Amino acid sequence: MTGEPEPMSAAARRALERELADLRGERQAVASTLRDSDTPGDAADQADELQRATQLERLDARVTELTVRLRQAADAGPPRTDAVGVGSTVTVRFEDGGVETVRIGEIAEDPEQTLVTADSPLGHALLGHRDGDRVSYEAPDGHASLTVLSIGDHRPGG
Repeated sequence: MTGEPEPMSAAARRALERELADLRGERQAVASTLRDSDTPGDAADQADELQRATQLERLDARVTELTVRLRQAADAGPPRTDAVGVGSTVTVRFEDGGVETVRIGEIAEDPEQTLVTADSPLGHALLGHRDGDRVSYEAPDGHASLTVLSIGDHRPGG
């Protein structure tokens, strides 16, 4: 990662927006259970109150994290199509002739099977490459190579 705002696919944006809405609903529910600090209670009540306050802090931190990430993605603009970057959809042909379309994303940004994280061996190897480039990398099973067929939300010939 470059430290600069990274683009995000539409699917990843929708997933984060759903998570953010869910978190805001959960936060509202937890906040409504907090009592006024002047209300007397026993030790168990105080422990429950402390646990809910801690949960509220955790929810607030995640809401802030998602809000910042969504804003950064908006500032970054759409994923690149001239070279592979975070947010790019890339169609590749492996040495065995298999063709696959993957999306280069961030860690756990969207639970989809075609997501390849930018810090994985494949994702890292693809970053910066262009259509037609031959890419070699160290896969868990050993050395591997592929060819970048296209970058963007399409398959070759489509």
